[in-house]
Amino acid sequence: MLELSGIIILGIIAQWVAWRLKLPAILPLILIGLLVGPLATLYTEDGTKLIEPVWDGEKGLFPGEGLYYFVSLAISIILFEGGLTLKRSEIRNVGPVITKLITLGSLVTFFAGALAAHFIFELSWQVSFLFSALIIVTGPTVITPILRNIPLKKDVSAILKWEGILIDPIGALAAVLVYEFISVGEGQAYTVTALIEFAKILLFGSTFGFTFAHALAFAIKKNFIPHYLLNVVSLSVVLLVFVESDVFAHESGLLAVVVMGMVLGNMDLPNIKELLYFKESLSVLLISILFILLAANINIADLELIYNWKTALLFATIVFLIRPLGVFLSAAGSNLKLNERLFISWVGPRGIVAAGIASLFGSKLLIKGEAGAEYITPLVFMIVLGTVLLNATTARLFAKMAGVFLKKSEGILIVGASRVSRLIADYLHKNNRHVVLIDNNETNVNKAKKLGLEAFSANIYSDVLTDHIELNDVGFLMALTGNSDINKYAIAKFQKQFGENGSFRLVDSDEMNDPENNPKEGLFSHTDDFIKLTEASRKYPSINEIVLKDAQHYESLIEITRTDANIVPLFLKYPDDEIQIISAFNKTFTNIPEGYKLVYLGKTFPIEDDDLD
Repeated sequence: MLELSGIIILGIIAQWVAWRLKLPAILPLILIGLLVGPLATLYTEDGTKLIEPVWDGEKGLFPGEGLYYFVSLAISIILFEGGLTLKRSEIRNVGPVITKLITLGSLVTFFAGALAAHFIFELSWQVSFLFSALIIVTGPTVITPILRNIPLKKDVSAILKWEGILIDPIGALAAVLVYEFISVGEGQAYTVTALIEFAKILLFGSTFGFTFAHALAFAIKKNFIPHYLLNVVSLSVVLLVFVESDVFAHESGLLAVVVMGMVLGNMDLPNIKELLYFKESLSVLLISILFILLAANINIADLELIYNWKTALLFATIVFLIRPLGVFLSAAGSNLKLNERLFISWVGPRGIVAAGIASLFGSKLLIKGEAGAEYITPLVFMIVLGTVLLNATTARLFAKMAGVFLKKSEGILIVGASRVSRLIADYLHKNNRHVVLIDNNETNVNKAKKLGLEAFSANIYSDVLTDHIELNDVGFLMALTGNSDINKYAIAKFQKQFGENGSFRLVDSDEMNDPENNPKEGLFSHTDDFIKLTEASRKYPSINEIVLKDAQHYESLIEITRTDANIVPLFLKYPDDEIQIISAFNKTFTNIPEGYKLVYLGKTFPIEDDDLD
């Protein structure tokens, strides 16, 4: 009981430390696992581990094959949750570079990694290829925390994010293929047998995943499952799919749950967000337990196996040779600049799936007596720990050195995706500004997407925004919802993270009646709240520009907006197309040379046509 509760407590502490220090959670989890596992034998009085998952085969927390079964089920849930987050619409936008990274880049890692492991550690070809298949995987759980606080060009962030998500099942499948080859033996006949087994894995895994995804979706849409049972029923179906698929084709369960997650994630289900939140919480708990267990299960003898110069050489080969080779080949012919390719080459931390499957297959091969199998788990853990530690500590510095670090975050986050927000976002987008809209109203989000705008559904009262690395170039925050409390909360919570260059919100009805005490974050005009903006956009759904002659001309136009509710001033546009947000707190600009433009919402100003732009 003490060990089980200790694992959960230590796991959650590790998650908190990772959040606090803005590190991938896998780093403190593995370090804690090593400290209470193999390294504990160096400081405990009796030379034993503080946590012993398995010892003497039939003793410990998970005797026999108990640990193997737990790891299998845990990874199946983690992969299902990853599949749920994979949207076809988002994949279409990432371009050919990611396609090449997850295909050509994976092949480069697979073959070059096997060559390195074979010639450096003199491992058999079977074990070498299993090792190389496992290190293909990066993963969003390690990429996201590293990139979250590094302002990067959107394309670079998107490439690294989607590579991590898409390559998880590819690396897992590659490892399954190699494992099947090792399991059935050597020789031509056995090679054909392994291919047949792999075909069965693809067939049953895809079929089970696709079929059960549609069955569960049908049950949800027809309300066959009560709301309070939705999450636990979905969890039980995931476990059922994993187990049943594995019965028909051994090791096909991982593919089945990934396919099931991807299919469900791209369906229009009424409660998909609740299901995703539940799976995210469950994944955090499972990951916390899983990696402390896996690290603790390593023995000091396993660490001594890789405590030599060969390990350093293998690590350097993977990080400084194989990863850059895969990236540069994949980026050939693309619009990525040299410095962007260098940064993507540098950031390639291995993640949760790699470590989990390594323990899974490594332990099974050890039981079967496969020569060199004892190297799989410690070597993969070394690559995971080393790459995460390297990238977590140097990614920001390397981004600055490579010149991909955005010195000024010009992206704009708009809270609320109503008609007014969409009009403003569309204008900014057409003027080459990165704009992201968030709203908890799916209808508004979908309308924004139809305009070609970047938008997603989110609740600002949750922490979901902090997980979106697509927002790492955002420096302006505009709260445009019809709820003044939400607007104020958005400013208070996110102004440091997303509003370093300016945080603004609409004024409320009380502030409209007290223009002398306008809030500094007041947006556009102290005479226009959400209702007036909505009415103006309904009558005149367009954003216009007018060329300014001087500061006096600007002031005269602003005076008109104070009496005409159908005209709302928005921005000042400079001759170089830079856009400055007009604040309700201070609308006076003393220096406005000729050629500047006033950008406004609503009907055109009542002036001569030749003065209009």
